[in-house]
Amino acid sequence: MESLHSINRLNPSLPRTLFIPCNAQIHSLCNRNRALHFRVSCKLKSSLDARKNAKLVSQKILLSEKVPPPLAEEKGDLAGDGGEEAGKSGRGGGVGLVKRFSRRVLAVLSNLPLAIGEMATVAALMALGTVIDQGEAPGFYFQKYPEENPVLGFFTWRWVLTLGFDHMFSSPIFLGMLALLAASLMACTYTTQIPIVKVARRWKFMSSPEAIRKQEYSDTLPRASIEDLGVILMGAGYEVFLKGPSLYAFKGLAGRFAPIGVHLAMLLIMVGGTVSAAGSFRGSVTVPQGLNFVIGDVLGPSGFLSTPTEAFNTEVHVNRFYMDYYDSGEVSQFHTDLSLLDLSGKEVMRKTISVNDPLRYGGITIYQTDWSFSTLQILKDDEGPFNLPMAPLQINGDKKLFGTFLPTGDDDSPKVKGM
Repeated sequence: MESLHSINRLNPSLPRTLFIPCNAQIHSLCNRNRALHFRVSCKLKSSLDARKNAKLVSQKILLSEKVPPPLAEEKGDLAGDGGEEAGKSGRGGGVGLVKRFSRRVLAVLSNLPLAIGEMATVAALMALGTVIDQGEAPGFYFQKYPEENPVLGFFTWRWVLTLGFDHMFSSPIFLGMLALLAASLMACTYTTQIPIVKVARRWKFMSSPEAIRKQEYSDTLPRASIEDLGVILMGAGYEVFLKGPSLYAFKGLAGRFAPIGVHLAMLLIMVGGTVSAAGSFRGSVTVPQGLNFVIGDVLGPSGFLSTPTEAFNTEVHVNRFYMDYYDSGEVSQFHTDLSLLDLSGKEVMRKTISVNDPLRYGGITIYQTDWSFSTLQILKDDEGPFNLPMAPLQINGDKKLFGTFLPTGDDDSPKVKGM
């Protein structure tokens, strides 16, 4: 204990102050019931001169002369403190584990090759959804993709119906790939793009001429005014900051936001496409002129987010269908005059729709997809009209041909003749 030097013994009411020189080692301080073992090693340098001269500075350590309670009395407290420390350590370890796991997940999701693979997979699924007819009955796929003659040697109707390729854009595999791509975009934005913007917005004023001369481009302007230089740089499109006699200017910060904008646009497109595919209704119906149909009877849900609205109770009446022709005789435009009726039969809207000009009402869009002849009305001896059902005939090309049966003999005859 020769390395301990005590002072202040004249006043017993004050605590004893012990000075310990640097690098002093205290092997043990003995109590009557136990020994406290610890080691103190310190090198403190208080100023620049002390660092240059490598002089050590003494550190004061205050040791209380109060005798600690016996070990038996501390046992409960020590156990309690240990349990509390263990609890804190356990909580800290759990939080640290969660942070490490989240960082690992972000690192995996923000991987560029993974994002490229996700985009390629989404593009391939979209192309496949374009090739495969969507929304058809199962029998259609049984005939088009039979097991006896699989496409490419393996692709049959089982692939289409099992993986949901008959409704590709609302199938779980397509929506799952979109969700994974969205997670990768958000992870990349959070871990890469936002930190780049933060770094680009920081500026550092260089105070020493040596640091300025080390820049790639530097010059000395003895007669220049820093205010005039700032005005010139602002006119050139720079953001200028002044701090005393120093000036900092930069430009191109908007370009740092471009990747974030691209990622945000892609996310909005994917969200809109998902909501449209999984939350919409689709349907089609062929309605003769003069007849009605109820919107809710025609439309069917296309996904798990589809929710009907009050407009489903609206009735649509087809007032008239007609076509415009060019001088050559070809059709130039199709028109359909529609009326919307509420539950009481009152007309709430009327519009003549045409190609690229649909009817929109209550979130529902009604447009023309096809046309055909359903019946032929004729008059005979001022009697009628008589409705003759018509059917399309199979012909080559994109022209349409319809036919019907016109009786020419006696209707009561067992052998009816006609043309």
